[in-house]
Amino acid sequence: MHPRKTLVLLLSVSVAFALTGCAAPVTSLTEHTSEGRRTSGWVAADLDIYGGLGTWIDVYGPWKHIRSHVRKMQSNGVRTLYLETSSYKQPRAILHPDAVGRYIEAAHAAGIEVVAWYNPSFRRLQRDWRRVQRAILFRSPQGQRFDSFALDIEATVVPDIDRRNRRMLRLSDWIRGLVGPSYTLGAIIPDPTGSTYWLGFPYKRVDRRYDVWLPMSYFTYRAKGYHGVYRFVSANIRAIRRVTGDPRAPIHVIGGIAGVGSTREVRAFLRATGRAEAFGASLYDFPLTTKTEWMSLKSMVAGITSR
Repeated sequence: MHPRKTLVLLLSVSVAFALTGCAAPVTSLTEHTSEGRRTSGWVAADLDIYGGLGTWIDVYGPWKHIRSHVRKMQSNGVRTLYLETSSYKQPRAILHPDAVGRYIEAAHAAGIEVVAWYNPSFRRLQRDWRRVQRAILFRSPQGQRFDSFALDIEATVVPDIDRRNRRMLRLSDWIRGLVGPSYTLGAIIPDPTGSTYWLGFPYKRVDRRYDVWLPMSYFTYRAKGYHGVYRFVSANIRAIRRVTGDPRAPIHVIGGIAGVGSTREVRAFLRATGRAEAFGASLYDFPLTTKTEWMSLKSMVAGITSR
């Protein structure tokens, strides 16, 4: 990753006003950074949060039987749960706060990290910003918080791409200013080789603001067969590392819609991820993942490099 010390210093003034409405002091976000950290540029970031096997829960749930779901994740080797707090389409900043708190506590008790994610519109930027703050500063009844935050960068509500890029980067600056340089941030991004709805994506500028890439490399839409999936996923990883100029860029690959690909295609996805030494891999999402897919994910996750 590129150093961002200068960036954070420049942001300190511009973000100060925006932070006056935060529900908790910013310093509380960096109290835990003395252990379990890995060097990323000039700062320490806990990249292991995004390592290994992940699974996803969006705003549609499941929001009941939470302990049972977490036990299933644990038994299948899941290391990280990606939990959507809300999106620009939803009426509230935290759509299911009680259930979100229970997921955090149950996952932590099972040794599973929890990453909050939010899908902004970039049209109502202050509204997006307030909702991101609520996610990052969220506390469960036991006072537990998310281990990281990832911004879901995919909405095309703002049709002009240049304007969309400016707003996305502005929101990203505010987020980085809130959490500080040593808090780990993930960028969930469009498929870098197949998508056409976000041409001119500012990879290098995003790279300076985030620690881990999470490309939506949905082979279930873009490729068929073992070799086709392997080539597609490999190309996505290479593309990110090429455009950022970082041959070791931390990447967690989101492989596609669970329950759609064949067993051979899922194995090709995992093999490509492991061969490229990506940090981790996942299918979208938890409720759709079949027993057969869990078997493939569990048996092959050891081949994914977690640095």
